[in-house]
Amino acid sequence: MLGLAILGPVFYDADYARQSLRNAHKPPFTEGYLLGTDSYGRDMAIRLFVGFRVSLLVAAAVTALSLLVGVILGMVGGYLGGSTDRVIRSSTDFIWGFPLILVAVLLVGGLGEGLFPVILAVGIVNVAAITRVVRGEVVGLKEKEFVEAARAAGVSSYRIMWRHLSPNVLAPALIMASYLIAVAVIAEAALSFIGLGAQPPLPSLGKMIADGRGFLRINHWEATIPGIGIVLLVLAVSMIGDGLRDHFDPRLRHEGRRKKSK
Repeated sequence: MLGLAILGPVFYDADYARQSLRNAHKPPFTEGYLLGTDSYGRDMAIRLFVGFRVSLLVAAAVTALSLLVGVILGMVGGYLGGSTDRVIRSSTDFIWGFPLILVAVLLVGGLGEGLFPVILAVGIVNVAAITRVVRGEVVGLKEKEFVEAARAAGVSSYRIMWRHLSPNVLAPALIMASYLIAVAVIAEAALSFIGLGAQPPLPSLGKMIADGRGFLRINHWEATIPGIGIVLLVLAVSMIGDGLRDHFDPRLRHEGRRKKSK
């Protein structure tokens, strides 16, 4: 999927914005069109490849933002506790209570349409998820012997958090982030479907479905092809998340080795 997003537009010689009403609604594998054309005669294949690129770029930006802010807030709140933890926990619970679509609509109203409000909206909601996971790990780790030993040796709280606790919370944070990539792909497609995401002429998988839904009975590929693309992309990312979980969880690794030995 990543290869199609990066190399597809390079090797597939077509313009995703070029319209030709004479060639509209061409079925796949006809007249040189790999996946057919849409209602404007635009090549579906190149639009699908660019749509993959848009979805993955949004997902990568959202995940980077979520990890950076979520890990910091979760570690600070979980380790320091007290009023700092209450403020961070209350803020994350407050954000978590808002539907993603509502957050996106509010940001689009203030910042305008486009991908940046989508990244910001999905990132804010995902930050709350990462913060909750990291905070839970830190609360359980800060009473361990190695942390107590570092504290008794006079190590500063900052050094304990970033040298002793961060390696232990990175694995669950990465596992959670891998699942949030799938959430970001679906959220970007949903927001683009209702017109809040990528704006024309930039293609998006959600916008392609929205454009093709009016022709489902006669030219179903215009909506089903980007729909299948979303399913495959989310499935691929979810499988990566399962692999990361199996790799970082020693209990699952031990269970896998025991099954192989049998």
